[in-house]
Amino acid sequence: MGQAGEDLQDAAQGRPGPDGLGLVQGSVGDEVTLAIARTGVEDRIAFEDGELALSDGRTLAWRWWGAEGGTPVLRLQGTPGSRLSRHPDPSIQLGLGVRYLQADRPGYGGSSRKPERGVIDFADDLVELVDAHGLDRVPVIGGSGGGPHALAFAARHPERISAVTVCVGASPLQAEEVSRMVGVNRDSYAASEKGWDALFELLTAVRERLLGPEGMQGVLGDAPERDRDVMSNPIWQKVTRANTSEALRPGAEGWTDESMALHRDWDFDLGTVKASVAWWHGDDDMNAPLPAARRAAALLRHIDFRLWHDEGHFAPVRHDREMIEELLSRS
Repeated sequence: MGQAGEDLQDAAQGRPGPDGLGLVQGSVGDEVTLAIARTGVEDRIAFEDGELALSDGRTLAWRWWGAEGGTPVLRLQGTPGSRLSRHPDPSIQLGLGVRYLQADRPGYGGSSRKPERGVIDFADDLVELVDAHGLDRVPVIGGSGGGPHALAFAARHPERISAVTVCVGASPLQAEEVSRMVGVNRDSYAASEKGWDALFELLTAVRERLLGPEGMQGVLGDAPERDRDVMSNPIWQKVTRANTSEALRPGAEGWTDESMALHRDWDFDLGTVKASVAWWHGDDDMNAPLPAARRAAALLRHIDFRLWHDEGHFAPVRHDREMIEELLSRS
């Protein structure tokens, strides 16, 4: 169990966390749903970590990044990823005055697994999350594998969304697009065609590599040069390792469940998304190929597709400020 999981477990048992805060409970109606395990500051960004007891008995681990009073934004991280995901430069978020609410999707980090889940299932978890935090309508941004989940939330619960941003979003692929991806993604798509067990075996091995000395930069060693430049940053490596380590702490089951859901035809209709959507993408993305992104975006009613030239899958690291400013302008 990683430190974040131990802190949540300590709080649930009434023991104080490392920052001196034990269990704090919140409620919706008469039912206690929130357990706030830990608060603190990391690289000048205040955080609040906790759990939500979902209506079906599962647990959803969540985190606020940013001080109270900031503009709330629901931020959905990529695949695999956890609530610890954040930008390596804290000055961007501090300058924007935003507060990100993030959650571990099923099977990652501190959240219970939901076997055989689809993309749409997490949308209902998110409604319970925003309800528990007293939020009505929120802007949402989803990156990579978080992109489809942001769109699913908008499709399922349009009344809870003020605006949507997708950056380098994953999309259903055609065979010729799979062949042009980075090796680990190409292999995972091939394994998913054989079924859950084959994909789990592959991702279990990849998990060991991600958590080992080579890390993300080793697993994605065949990525475009612009992506390798981002991965060479020691601060990015530190933040990404913390995020990935927490995401994959329980094992590769949640990652496999999510990948199967993303690799299949999605279980919601993009044409039902009523909110305005800005979709940002790089033209040299070998994790989420541009033609697939264009094809998915074309199904949306209110779409502003924005292309970054000579950029890959990690372009959002360079463009985070402009994405959030644009999202807030529509919220």
